[in-house]
Amino acid sequence: MQLLATGSVRSGHVIAQNVEVIEADTRELQDRPKGFGVYVLQGAFTLWNQQTDSNVTITAHLTGLRAGSNEKPVQGSGIFVSGAGDVGGRLEVDMLETGEIHSNGGIKQGTPDVISGGVFVVYGARVKKVVNNGSVTTYGVNDMVLDNWGMVNEWMAEKRITSHGPSGIGFVNFSEIGTLRILSDIETYGIGARGFNLYDGSLKYAEFKRIVTHANAAVGIQVSRPLGTLVVHEDIETYGGEGESLVKGVITQLSADGLSVKEGGKIDKVEIGGRIVTNGQNVRSLHVQGEINTMTVKGGIFSNGSGSKAVLIENGIVPLNGIKIYEHSAK
Repeated sequence: MQLLATGSVRSGHVIAQNVEVIEADTRELQDRPKGFGVYVLQGAFTLWNQQTDSNVTITAHLTGLRAGSNEKPVQGSGIFVSGAGDVGGRLEVDMLETGEIHSNGGIKQGTPDVISGGVFVVYGARVKKVVNNGSVTTYGVNDMVLDNWGMVNEWMAEKRITSHGPSGIGFVNFSEIGTLRILSDIETYGIGARGFNLYDGSLKYAEFKRIVTHANAAVGIQVSRPLGTLVVHEDIETYGGEGESLVKGVITQLSADGLSVKEGGKIDKVEIGGRIVTNGQNVRSLHVQGEINTMTVKGGIFSNGSGSKAVLIENGIVPLNGIKIYEHSAK
């Protein structure tokens, strides 16, 4: 289902309720937004204001959107909402609410410049509230599960967030989010499939239940920009070691660190209710190249793999008072 504002369409309000797309294939559509070194595949449900005039605004209220199934994921992205870039026409959505989403972008292994998303808020879209009431699952290469390039006041996911393919990040943010709450597990299985990544933009508050990654180069949480408060109620756990992952359109070597704060990343407050655990070789459970102002980890920080470190601070700042640290080689 493709809804485009183009040509003579210069205004409008879209209401979509209880829309289920059983089958779709958008892989051959060449009209794709580009940003951060990559192109984005359109979705099984696509709402896109393509007007380049910044005075053109389309509004929308979108609830009960579902796409694909475990047996037959839609091909391409799942749910896709977009404006015409940061300086073009805008899409303003008061509510984006989704049910169960299953998508597979069908992108070839090694492709550096094409991605898809289970639920994708693209540039030029301003959304007051995103609610994922159903599980969101992606299956292929470069298939993000939840991805934001727009401006979102509040984003909440109530069910599991799962990716099975290489570089399929659980949640990735490139722009502005006020509050992010993921109330169920984020779990990834592919090489380079990080759990949560704050690449760019800003985020005031992020809350997670549990994050676990299973493959090489799959960082649990990576923060490259300012973040106010980070809360994880249970564990951050990774099982992989070193490997390749897609980073802003470039295949890059990464390690499956637990919590990584990059240079330029800063977190005011970190609260981990469980543990930070790594199980792979030559990784770091806590890797700080930026800054953490205050930090609590109730269950402690563990590194279980040979050649791994529980804590590595490289020109960074983090207070570790009262945090138990366990470092030993796997048997």
